[in-house]
Amino acid sequence: MSISLEKNNAWHPRRGPVVLVVMDGVGYGKYKEGDAVAAADMRHFRAMEASCPSARLKAHGTAVGLPSDDDMGNSEVGHNAIGCGRVFAQGAKLVSASIETGAMFAGETWKRLVSNVLAGDGRTLHFLGLFSDGNVHSHIDHLKAMIARAKADGVRRVRVHALLDGRDVGEQSALEYLEPFEAFLAGLSGGGFDYRVASGGGRQYITMDRYGADWSMVERGWKAHVLGLGARFASAEEAILHYRAEKPSLIDQDMHEFVIEENGKPIGTVEDGDSFVYFNFRGDRALEITAAFEDDEFPHFDRVRRPKVAYAGMMEYDGDLHVPSAYLVSPPSIDRTMGEYLAGSGVKMMAISETQKYGHVTYFFNGNRQGKFDEKLEDYVEVKSDLVPFEQRPWMKTAEITDRVIAAIEGGQYRFIRLNYPNGDMVGHTGVYQAVVCGLEAMDLQLGRLRAAVEKAGGVLVLTADHGNSDDMYEHDKKSGAVTVKADGEPRAKTSHSLNPVPCVVYDPEYAGEYEKELRAGLGISSLAATCIELLGFAPPEGYDPSVLEPAEAR
Repeated sequence: MSISLEKNNAWHPRRGPVVLVVMDGVGYGKYKEGDAVAAADMRHFRAMEASCPSARLKAHGTAVGLPSDDDMGNSEVGHNAIGCGRVFAQGAKLVSASIETGAMFAGETWKRLVSNVLAGDGRTLHFLGLFSDGNVHSHIDHLKAMIARAKADGVRRVRVHALLDGRDVGEQSALEYLEPFEAFLAGLSGGGFDYRVASGGGRQYITMDRYGADWSMVERGWKAHVLGLGARFASAEEAILHYRAEKPSLIDQDMHEFVIEENGKPIGTVEDGDSFVYFNFRGDRALEITAAFEDDEFPHFDRVRRPKVAYAGMMEYDGDLHVPSAYLVSPPSIDRTMGEYLAGSGVKMMAISETQKYGHVTYFFNGNRQGKFDEKLEDYVEVKSDLVPFEQRPWMKTAEITDRVIAAIEGGQYRFIRLNYPNGDMVGHTGVYQAVVCGLEAMDLQLGRLRAAVEKAGGVLVLTADHGNSDDMYEHDKKSGAVTVKADGEPRAKTSHSLNPVPCVVYDPEYAGEYEKELRAGLGISSLAATCIELLGFAPPEGYDPSVLEPAEAR
């Protein structure tokens, strides 16, 4: 049964569409130094910000369903919040609660993983995932809790396959996590128990590809984690120090794969009869390695061999396709999304981005839902991303996205268009300040084009972001706020998201006085759904977080 919206009869219909622009990773910086958003020549954005109703929205922590306000937002939970109009408890919070209550270990999936290993001699329980406490894809505390429980359950052999971060945490922080973790494993080993790190590498070099952008990353990971193929070292620490000696500026996320060996043999290949847990809770960078384990037909690379294992993800990464087949924690159940309401109300829609963020304006925006609500009313457009480091092409596909959107505006068939410009986030993650400024300025040129097209069509342009990133490009001392520097005197790059608020600017050239020029303050990005619904001439659904628009008659 479709759900629909009530019309707002007090609203004066605009001639053109409502265009929602997510400037991914663009926030308001806390520090002047390292704020690439403030440094960039973004004259079109700033002209609209100065002349139009605007506000700053919360995009991190509890405002997007994360455990605390110390947790940075991310694109997945951000697009969930924007598209769903309310805040749902998200992956990190759900997993932590499941561990604290013991629900994870009482579940059938955990019991099956353990019993499978205990059923045969020499079988191994493997854990693969992002090795940090960034709390965006994973948290190392979740890993430690599962390993400790495995010991209590009698599992004698555990192998960890560590994907180094350097993106949601410090760019060269791997040893800060590895050294105490190795001590933790050593404390659990002995007396017939053998718990060790077996392989690893940087998250942007192996395993954690998304949206089918670069399957060679997954292949490199498969070879290292499963087959034991790759550069070999006596320990993970030795591997990290080796790669850093070769290139002192190397960021953890870009580190090549490594395999730990003993007596000339890899210590952690995956064999028939083993159990395997992918402990990331976020879905986008989990689907491809999951497919390598689970899919019978697999055209993406030669797996050489596919071991018969009991495989489980931390969560269900795709609720429509039910991937993976087994998971430890159920994801949030999100319903009544903005897209579903608009489709039920007969609104023609377009969603567009390039590959890197295409899933965000579709799958995540729709509440982790694959597919469309109405094939006749929704068009999804993916502009293929370049397969080059983002700092080499920081303009990315902003012009191509804008070309398609302007054509759609001029065509007149859509009432609601949503798009994502990835530059502020994807280039921000590289840590290359000059490239980030370039990428933001390239995006701003396209905002100027969009503004002109919206004005000509008599539409409304809403500018916002899903979280901060490019607004905080340098590491700062937590006490003094001073920029921290490397041995060569250069600022230490920050490649993770920020905790900063993000813009909300409403450019409405045919404004008819239905709302106050001053927007409501203190809201989060979940309020954007009700805002867009109101701008389309409908009343927001019951239970949605309030719109940023203050009705004119309220005074």
